[in-house]
Amino acid sequence: MPMDPILVGKSVTTPDSGNVYLQPKFGNRHGLVAGATGTGKTVTLMTLAEGFSRLGVPVFLADVKGDVAGLAMPGTLNEKLQARVQQLGITDYHNEGNPTVFWDLFGKLGHPVRTTVSEMGPALLARILELNDTQSGVLDIVFKLADDRGLLLLDLKDLRALLGLVADERKDISTSYGLVSTQSVGAIQRALLRLETEGGDRFFGEPALELTDLMRTTPDGRGVINILASDQLILKPRLYSSFLLWLLSELFESLPEVGDLDKPKLVFVFDEAHLLFDDAPPALQQRVEQVVRIIRSKGVGVYFCSQFPDDVPDDILGQLGNRVQHALRAFTPRDQKAVKTAAETFVANPNLDVAEAISQLGTGEALVSTLQDKGVPMPVERTMVAPPRCRMGAITEAERAQVRAGSPVGAKYDTTVDRESAAEMLAKKAETAAEQAKAPPAKTREQDDAEEGGFGQAVKDAVFGTKRRQGMVETMAKQTARTVGNQIGRQIMRGLLGGILGGSSNRRR
Repeated sequence: MPMDPILVGKSVTTPDSGNVYLQPKFGNRHGLVAGATGTGKTVTLMTLAEGFSRLGVPVFLADVKGDVAGLAMPGTLNEKLQARVQQLGITDYHNEGNPTVFWDLFGKLGHPVRTTVSEMGPALLARILELNDTQSGVLDIVFKLADDRGLLLLDLKDLRALLGLVADERKDISTSYGLVSTQSVGAIQRALLRLETEGGDRFFGEPALELTDLMRTTPDGRGVINILASDQLILKPRLYSSFLLWLLSELFESLPEVGDLDKPKLVFVFDEAHLLFDDAPPALQQRVEQVVRIIRSKGVGVYFCSQFPDDVPDDILGQLGNRVQHALRAFTPRDQKAVKTAAETFVANPNLDVAEAISQLGTGEALVSTLQDKGVPMPVERTMVAPPRCRMGAITEAERAQVRAGSPVGAKYDTTVDRESAAEMLAKKAETAAEQAKAPPAKTREQDDAEEGGFGQAVKDAVFGTKRRQGMVETMAKQTARTVGNQIGRQIMRGLLGGILGGSSNRRR
């Protein structure tokens, strides 16, 4: 049974054509929402998130400015909003909040989001730490060493302990795994210190995030909207983009193939998408392209949001079937190039000059093209975007606390678990070695003799001299007997082995 489509807005280009919709069965064909600051991108994202939620599709998106959190609270129907609703002809519009779970890497504005160092892996961790190729190679060795020695890398304490071990055993490790320099180890340690100072150490640890908790639905069938507080996180672009890429990669690797469904299993929104591709090495960009291309068959739709469409590489841009382009102001050559790129990515509409329209769009208007029957993109339409039913703005601390209190996952993630891992195991090993070093050496026979009875050495020699000389004679006799016996024994053994090997040689011949 076909599902009701998501209302994006009403066509202004050809009013007779009616409303513009996003078909649920093509929601996993990915999308792009682009436009200059202040042109309505966030409101469009909220409208799409609500539409997917009403279909029972969970959504994950970042809240970069703090206003996306309004999805949790019902809006207010003022005169301006009521006029827009009537203009669009929406008959069932009513203000309502959405089932929402707040997340925060720093654990302040939402439930802590954690992963282990091992799950993050050396490649993404090197990008977060901004390491060069040589330092990244040393980090690869650290992870390999941890695997070989059965050491769990859960948090940054574990990683720091492993780096200390690598520094201590640098020569042996360089022989077995590859050259490790003290300069590279020191550079990684300094990068870890910077990350900890910025609060990034809270991201690593347990309990680690389980992907199933991002794919929840409510008892009445609504998809839960997961909102990542990112107003502080966005100030650390490498951490922000690497975290979202890690999460996307985890979905890619964990979810089974499902083919084309009536609706996506999850919609993932990547806001400020240009941060993902800025200074990204070719291997990383290739990885993103691979994930975006294949994750569709696992039921996940990825929607990039950025100012300019060319912030997304062409190989990835070509895979984004649903497009929403808000206004761009062509003030600079860079803007003019972006307008041209945006115009060329749409299916032409004979009734619309796309390049001219992009510069003339008002707030709340956009050029929209979505996939329709058989996955064919519709001709671009100038569209008045439908308003969301939630609050279009920030929420108060009390409202956020209320939402968190009713969260189904708070008890699971709000308390940190610190089980035994590499740091603790190496600390115990060092403690044991220190205790063994402090233990007194075994006493000699002379020392034991000197301590017994408190006799002076001269008195002991006078009293026990004869007995000691007798003991020395007996000891020498025993050693001589053992030496002779060992020599005879070795000769007998060589004779036996010679006979066996000789017999074997004879049989082989």
